[in-house]
Order: sequence, then structure tokens, then C-alpha cells
Amino acid sequence: MTPTRRRRLILISLILVAVFVAAGLTVLALQQNMTYLYSPSEVEAGHAPDSARFRLGGVVLEKSIARANDSLKVDFVVTDRFKQLPVEYTGILPDLFREGQSVVATGALQDGRFVATEVLAKHDETYMPKEVADAIAKAKTAHADGK
Repeated sequence: MTPTRRRRLILISLILVAVFVAAGLTVLALQQNMTYLYSPSEVEAGHAPDSARFRLGGVVLEKSIARANDSLKVDFVVTDRFKQLPVEYTGILPDLFREGQSVVATGALQDGRFVATEVLAKHDETYMPKEVADAIAKAKTAHADGK
């Protein structure tokens, strides 16, 4: 093997190693930042991670909103109409947040409650986020199969 070929082979090998390392680091970073959406039924079934961040989707249960006095803390219940999960949020809620409306909350489970860091509400009367609609349909199917 000539010295030129050897250098070329070493250079190509180093470039390939660098590409594989960069791809591996990118995949690792993306996996750590992903937040999956679960319905209350899926959370109760144990599909959601215990301490990791995830999104909870469903509908705000009627007459479940409780605001703390002189505080931004709000407690409410999210339901998929089969199971319910209490949610605690401290912050300013979206203007469209109200009972009976679809929400997607980002946070983690703590002591049987979902502690949200972000709450998103639907934007009109006909819209429901696709993930929430899919999660509710999945819970409905699981509920029907369990009977």
C-alpha cells in the first residue's frame, strides 16, 4: 500500500468515525428531549413514565377547577371520560382554558398528581389536538375491550 493510499484510507476512516459519533450524539439528544402524550387512562395503566416529563391530554372535567387565593396556583382534573387525573399548575392559564375544553399539559407525575409546567388549551369550538383525540379514542377502545 502506497503512503498516499494509506493517508486517504486513514482520512476516510476518521471522517466516518466523526459522522457516526455526531449521528449518535444527535439521536441521544433528541431522545432526551422527546415528550410523549398520554391520556389519563394510559397514565393509570402505567404506560407513562413515573418521574420523567410527558404530556397529558384530555378534557378539563366540569366543576373541577380550584384556584388558590392570591396565588397563581390552580388545581383541576383532566379526563378522557373514562379515567381522571388531578393536575396542579402554577402560572397564568391560557385565555381559552375552561371546563369541558381540551387541554394538553406538559409536566411530570409527583405523588399521584400531575404537576404541569405548561398548559395549552384548544383554540376554537371544533378543534381538538390530534394527539388528544387519538388518546381518547384509544382509551375508549381499551375501555370497551375491558368490559
